[in-house]
Amino acid sequence: MVFSSLEFIYLFLPPTLAGFFILRWLGWERGIIWWLIAASLAFYAWWSVAHLALLLGSVAVNFLLHRMLVREKNGYVLWAGIIGNLATLAYFKYADFLLANVNAVAGTDLSMLGIILPLAISFFTFQQISFLYDTYKDRIAECDFSRYMLFVVFFPQLIAGPIVLQKDTIPQFRLAIFQSRVFMNLAVGGTLFGIGLFKKIVLADGVAPIANTVFGLADAGQAVPMEAAWIGALAYTFQIYFDFSGYCDMALGLARLFGIRLPINFHSPYKSQSIVEFWRRWHITLSRFLRDYLYIPLGGNRYGSSRRYVNLFATMVLGGLWHGASWNFVFWGVLHGLYLTINHAWTALVGTTGFSAYLPAPVARVVAQGLTLLAVIVAWVFFRAETFSGALLVLEGMAGMSEVYDTKQWNGVLTDTGLFWMQAAVLSVICLFAPNAIELVRKYRPVIDVKDALGKVVESGQRLLWRPSPAWSIAIFAVTLTSIIQMYRLDDLTEFIYFNF
Repeated sequence: MVFSSLEFIYLFLPPTLAGFFILRWLGWERGIIWWLIAASLAFYAWWSVAHLALLLGSVAVNFLLHRMLVREKNGYVLWAGIIGNLATLAYFKYADFLLANVNAVAGTDLSMLGIILPLAISFFTFQQISFLYDTYKDRIAECDFSRYMLFVVFFPQLIAGPIVLQKDTIPQFRLAIFQSRVFMNLAVGGTLFGIGLFKKIVLADGVAPIANTVFGLADAGQAVPMEAAWIGALAYTFQIYFDFSGYCDMALGLARLFGIRLPINFHSPYKSQSIVEFWRRWHITLSRFLRDYLYIPLGGNRYGSSRRYVNLFATMVLGGLWHGASWNFVFWGVLHGLYLTINHAWTALVGTTGFSAYLPAPVARVVAQGLTLLAVIVAWVFFRAETFSGALLVLEGMAGMSEVYDTKQWNGVLTDTGLFWMQAAVLSVICLFAPNAIELVRKYRPVIDVKDALGKVVESGQRLLWRPSPAWSIAIFAVTLTSIIQMYRLDDLTEFIYFNF
């Protein structure tokens, strides 16, 4: 079950909200917590009942380790927890990848294990590692099992994030929060959910077939014409943007229906003027986790610039591997590690002024944003392609270096390119100039620490603000209805891209 499915909208969400409001009216805090736990487990079990046992076992073992660390700050217990969590993740996510590479290097014929990746294992593993580490560092007060379990399995953030820390949500699991401003919570939550649903169903899934066609042919070994290569790369650039942005908005909205605020996880990253800024805006909670629990423990920037660059590079490579058991993901991490290293080296060389030292400020902004976006698009090619050779064929096409002898298989992509470029122009305006959903509703605190999260709001976001009014209600209803109608028209609804990680 996914947020953007009719089963979720019709069968799961209404009874979950109904039970919540009944318990809220009764003032039964413990009942609300266990009701949300039960609903979250049912949500997860819809995908796989068998893997529900893994999730429950992981929660039970990690809570036991937490209790042991509360009684005694024993480093061996902490390391046992970290290694155990990572070993479980490695087995399910990387065992077949390792066997395939051993066979390729050693010429062996080891049988694949055929392991099915449990949904959300990367996310709930990272959350529980952070919880154990924070327990060891005395950063949290002792909590009971029910609140800990809801912290891990809360369905709005369980499957694909945001990666929440205990300080983000556990303090909110109390009656005063559950009973706060019910109508405003429903209005803000419904608005975010409706916007996110439109992004996913209409915008992301609208360009997905184009990206699938181009990358499918490239992975099959077909040389890619220049225009088709750029169409495919840009289609996926838009697809992953609106897919992940839509998911993040829907997750925030669903949590807010119950009065809970989650941390910001996506903040118009294509507006970035550097790769450093891009990673402050894209998958923000993953960047925070990698910084706090990997980059800083590796030494951060405490041991000179050379060590800092090594730590940055290692962090991004591991971040790439976190996304999937594939050399394409590793190379995507390598590229972003190189991008960040070059970015920091450039800043050290010319200072924070960057291109403004050599160009007029407006031109400098356009150049910086254009170079950043180009670097991101090139990296997305490796992220999307199923094979390394397929990614290279797409890049060769983008560079005009491919030799295409038979263009028949590309007719579906190149027949009506004018329509795609019009579509791309509209999507570009949304990505680069429009306020995002969080900026629209920022007056009603859609995320934790909204002022710190948004920083300096863009000018367009300052002019256009959502408020609970008839006009906005009609607009959001129309957007949501359009999405639901489109869901009926589609034969197969695609999962969110980050469900695969």
